[in-house]
Amino acid sequence: MTTLGFIGLGAMGGPMCRNLAGRAGLPVIAHDIDPEARARCAGRECAATGDPARVARDCATVFLSLPGAAEVRRACLGGDGLLAHARAGTVVVDCSTVPLALTRELAAAFAEKDARYVDAPVAGTVQTVADREISIMAGTDGETFARLAPLLDCMAGTVLHCGESGTGAVTKLLLNMVLAQSVAALAEALLLGRRAGVDGERLFEAFSHGCDSFALRQHGMTALLPGRFPEGRFPTRYMLKDLDYVMELKESLGMTLGGMETVHGLLERTVAAGLGDAYWPALIHAVEEGGEQP
Repeated sequence: MTTLGFIGLGAMGGPMCRNLAGRAGLPVIAHDIDPEARARCAGRECAATGDPARVARDCATVFLSLPGAAEVRRACLGGDGLLAHARAGTVVVDCSTVPLALTRELAAAFAEKDARYVDAPVAGTVQTVADREISIMAGTDGETFARLAPLLDCMAGTVLHCGESGTGAVTKLLLNMVLAQSVAALAEALLLGRRAGVDGERLFEAFSHGCDSFALRQHGMTALLPGRFPEGRFPTRYMLKDLDYVMELKESLGMTLGGMETVHGLLERTVAAGLGDAYWPALIHAVEEGGEQP
């Protein structure tokens, strides 16, 4: 029987692993450096281990859900990592958000061993992941996607095949780019409207009838309007990390993207102000500070 592996059992990876173990009908071996995260996933369908090499050795299909490029590189290319143990037919499905350059590097490295590295980042929140109310954007060949789709369906309500290797990674980065710019525009509108005497709640209610969006419902109504940016949700430093990857991508392609660069600067200033762990719509503080005329 095929054994599945899962590395990275944090706020997103933990619920994804539990859904995979509960729905796939296959045994799962899961690893995280945090013993408490491992304990939350251990159960009848899932064996938790403190040894990532066990996942690499014993699992032909391994899912990753890690914070960023450094962690993914270590898990894949470390001395006792996934590449070292890869064999013909091994598939690594990376649900992390990483730069396109790293995606291409890893895909080429695994291909040399007749294995597959699939970029399959996730869009969703810690509030919705347990109920599979997330989407996965996969970049791989059609045959590999067809084999993986039933497993991805165990974790996500929406599974999209974006194209060949790298297209999933790019799609996720551009999604976050658009989302960040949308929230920055909402922050500007809220601040300007309030300064002009418009009630913020009425302003956003009007927006919901004229330009309704995920950014308005998920971030405008619940965070910008009440001014609540709690830790424990997707933090500013993570959104900045993702936009760092977009900066790398656009520079590698020789493009200038004024709107994205402006929002990247807002996130940098928000982190510098000590709000790196706050929920990322906290960038409204940088918008407000930058909008004051001398």
